[in-house]
Amino acid sequence: MKITNKMFAECLGTFWLVLGGCGTALFGHVGFLGVAIAFGLTVIAMAYGIGHISGAHLNPAVSFGVFVNGRMSLKDMLLYWVAQCVGAVIAGAVLLAVWNAAGMGQTGVFAANGYGAEFAAAAGDGYLKLSTGGAFLVEALLTFVFLMVILGATDDRHANGKFAGLAIGLTLTLIHLISIPLTNTSVNPARSLSQALFSNAEGWSACGQLWLFIVAPLVGAALAGLAYKGIACCKEK
Repeated sequence: MKITNKMFAECLGTFWLVLGGCGTALFGHVGFLGVAIAFGLTVIAMAYGIGHISGAHLNPAVSFGVFVNGRMSLKDMLLYWVAQCVGAVIAGAVLLAVWNAAGMGQTGVFAANGYGAEFAAAAGDGYLKLSTGGAFLVEALLTFVFLMVILGATDDRHANGKFAGLAIGLTLTLIHLISIPLTNTSVNPARSLSQALFSNAEGWSACGQLWLFIVAPLVGAALAGLAYKGIACCKEK
């Protein structure tokens, strides 16, 4: 499969992830449970729709974990990152256009990720005042678990690939149920970037906290890539 085909698939898939998940958060009025389900459904849909083309990473942290695990080249990972970020930002721009067309005024948090008292105040009811260290731990740990599931579910040596998309989507749903009240759930730097660029909340800056939602998921993904490699090698022996 040509890398251009894979990049297009990743761009489209990440676009749908952000449009479906963040769009539900912005316009759906379905609460935390509904948003969590929406993110899970988008991943399941793309896993079966484009998984055979690109693997449906839809997330720079996933690509990084796959790279660290040895299943992807550095060049392909970087190209995936570009495609994923482009798709996410386009989706954010589409959501902004819909927001403006609906006459909803200032964007506010705009489904961006954040932490701390200022974020909780800007995000509204149900959000907790998580510290910087707590937010880093949550994002790194949940990304670690997410990548362990992904690497295991897509391991050709042991896994049943027909159910990989379902396992991954359900895991992402659970991750959102845990962490939406804490950080609005990232585990995905592209998703965080797309919403931070268009967020405009008084008293809080999404872009100022964006670094954490890039670094923490990458750290968690790298640890998972190394950990799964060690576990799989031990099992082979």
